[in-house]
Amino acid sequence: MATALRTRRLSGGDLNGFLGLVVDNLSILAFLATALIGIFGFPADIVFRRMFPGTALGVLLGNLAYTWMARRLAARTGREDVTAMPLGLDAPTSIGMALLVLGPAFLAFRQGGMDADHAAEATWQLGMASLVVMGVLKFVLSFAGAWVQRSVPRAGLLGSIAGIALVLMGFLPLVEIMRVPIVGFAGLGVVLYALVARRRLPFGLPGVLGAFLVGVVLYYGLGPLGLLGTGYHAPAAWQWRIGFPLPSLGFLSGLPYTVPYLPLILPFGLLMVVGGINVTESARAAGDDYSTRDILLVEALATLVAGLCGGVAQTTPYIGQPAYKAMGARSGYTLITGLVIGLGGIFGYLSNLVELLPIAVLAPILVFVAIGITTQAFEATPIRYAAAVVFSFFPAISRMLAIKLGDPSIVDPAHFAALFAASDHGVSSLAVITILGNGFIITSMVWASFVVAMIDGHMRKAAGIVLVGALLTVFGIIHSVDPTGSVYLPWQLAPAAQTLVWQFTAAYAALAAVLGLLSLQRQPG
Repeated sequence: MATALRTRRLSGGDLNGFLGLVVDNLSILAFLATALIGIFGFPADIVFRRMFPGTALGVLLGNLAYTWMARRLAARTGREDVTAMPLGLDAPTSIGMALLVLGPAFLAFRQGGMDADHAAEATWQLGMASLVVMGVLKFVLSFAGAWVQRSVPRAGLLGSIAGIALVLMGFLPLVEIMRVPIVGFAGLGVVLYALVARRRLPFGLPGVLGAFLVGVVLYYGLGPLGLLGTGYHAPAAWQWRIGFPLPSLGFLSGLPYTVPYLPLILPFGLLMVVGGINVTESARAAGDDYSTRDILLVEALATLVAGLCGGVAQTTPYIGQPAYKAMGARSGYTLITGLVIGLGGIFGYLSNLVELLPIAVLAPILVFVAIGITTQAFEATPIRYAAAVVFSFFPAISRMLAIKLGDPSIVDPAHFAALFAASDHGVSSLAVITILGNGFIITSMVWASFVVAMIDGHMRKAAGIVLVGALLTVFGIIHSVDPTGSVYLPWQLAPAAQTLVWQFTAAYAALAAVLGLLSLQRQPG
């Protein structure tokens, strides 16, 4: 009993852990809001009063459960040094939801004739439904985690998420950094100094906090003096945006809207299952033996409940449990983080903090996370598969280009359609970029997987994987010929679109045939 009571005390390590974990979650919420409101013109009230409370509720519930699991483990083992598994919003998929699902859906609803408020409401319902779909998928797969790991090579799993990190989570925020370069580049330098070069900041400040302080001082010190040009905007007045995350059936209205986005939504959920397995193994190696199934179930249920209550971004156990353990954190840091984030979503102070932190201040930490995820893809994969990891990046690059080229403020929609349909010398470059980017996460998995099979000398397996790619291409799950990326029955498409489908499908079939023939060749001993 004495041991159990001692584990309930807060330590200096818990305070450090809380600071790091809460800043991670706050930065993701800030990017989500900034992207939707600043880039896509989303009504702020729906983001802060509808999306934030349910999203923050998932963080609260997951961290409370992980706190309880840590204390149960401490009581069972008689140890005082058990560290709770950190849980928060997943950065790559949260950013992906904002840039690839919610934002484009809002614009599509607006182009379909809805006013801003109705389009935002429909987009919110789509976000809820997406979280419910991911939660259900993760719940089912939590009982089959080992099978998932065996079925998809690590190069495919890590390469696909690294592609997201590199171009969507790294490059796009880097662009935002350089829009206010005095603020953003200085903050990025501090992040790289503290977290990449691993140098100590004055007074032992955590790297993330140090970067935020530098960015905030520069932004609010130089901005009012006119030295940041149009990059400075005075903070809005404090508002109590109270919103209770009550269960709702609104997700049912959003389910039909999820169909075009399933090639993104389902891999997002799959990646979190694999990530949960990996972080549990990491914690076990650090000395805390959690049940993999329990870790995955908690995370799945937190996502599912968040979706039912209006959330739009999924939770995940963070990879840094050994790092939190090394700084002396136990179970108090997850408890405090859950309460601060969860209550902040309800009482609205999170939205005020988000508005105080411009994207140029927040983006440097996202760039660092992108670097870390991309680096991990190579470190955690045998060196002989490095080419497969690199090859899996190309669909993500195409998706990033398609996002920018599909922005009406950059390319006029009529001009985009004309360039897409041009066929003077084969498929047009714009069509290739768009089609290659549609369904890019699954495409990356397929591409890396068949390259891994070839490297291992399993040519028939490689041919089989390529044939799976052909089947997925037929229905637009990957390489959708619809610029919006929606899935379809190919025989219902217009003749020109059908031609594109069969060309890309035949490309996979031809490659599978070549690989099949090569499998007949005897290799030198």
